[in-house]
Amino acid sequence: MTLGKSIRIYLKEGSVTGIKFAEVVNQTIQALSCPRTKISDLNKHFSKEINTQGVYFLIGYEQDTSKQIVYVGEAENVWDRLKNHDSKKDFWNEVILFTSKDDNLTKSHIKYLESRIVQIANETKRYGLKNGNNPTLSSLPLPDRDAMEEFLSNIRVLTGTLGHKFLENPIAFRNIPDTSNTQKTTKDNNLVANPSEDLELNLVVSGIEANAIQTNEGLVVFENSNVSKNPTKNYGYGNLRDSLIAENVIQSKTNGDLYFARNYLFSSASAAAAVILGYSVNGRNVWKNDEGLSIKEIEKSELN
Repeated sequence: MTLGKSIRIYLKEGSVTGIKFAEVVNQTIQALSCPRTKISDLNKHFSKEINTQGVYFLIGYEQDTSKQIVYVGEAENVWDRLKNHDSKKDFWNEVILFTSKDDNLTKSHIKYLESRIVQIANETKRYGLKNGNNPTLSSLPLPDRDAMEEFLSNIRVLTGTLGHKFLENPIAFRNIPDTSNTQKTTKDNNLVANPSEDLELNLVVSGIEANAIQTNEGLVVFENSNVSKNPTKNYGYGNLRDSLIAENVIQSKTNGDLYFARNYLFSSASAAAAVILGYSVNGRNVWKNDEGLSIKEIEKSELN
């Protein structure tokens, strides 16, 4: 059973664009979100929360593509590290940092968190990652490792609540790689969606076949799904299709057929269908479940 969480958010200036302090009720984790223009105010008003060990995200945009990017870091004194980044890194315009109310995080703990966060961000592929290297995963005793996985779960929740979903994996089923030499790969229930909540769908039109799931965020098309080779000119999602080909999300086989090289999250069923088929179409009519019911028919049935 999935349990709900209560989040408390304090808006320092009474504005959603200013400094935000967030916490999970009855947990030790605390988060601060701050625009770069307000960075000096952090030490004035939240000195205790930032002059300690923790992990942080520098968030900005690539100049050429306007794609969102993130840098993941850790520090034994987050404030000192942020001052350094303010003078040496230009790309970011917002920082989100995480520390603990009880000051029980150690250097090994934050190194573990940094490594796991980079791993997850690489898997979700939502934002470009500015980290040059993949940090080595710290070796922790089992109780500490489980405690950090719970802390990581709350980082994911708070990051999403503060408006950034680069730690959210849109795929319902995802295995987490080994974090020790002995344990087997397991599923981390804190970091995946609930499989029972996702609707499995398929699209079969004019010899083109694709598979997907519908999630709370949109529709995830699975890798190896087919893509039409002959799109119509100047249709609504042509630019999106071209960008996916340029980013190698859609690739070509040796015989020229196009396919999805990896899973990809679309904002809507229509966007996914249009990119796949090469022309504008109502995705709610063409994506169907195993019983042949379209999304539109399924929703109508559920409402009735």
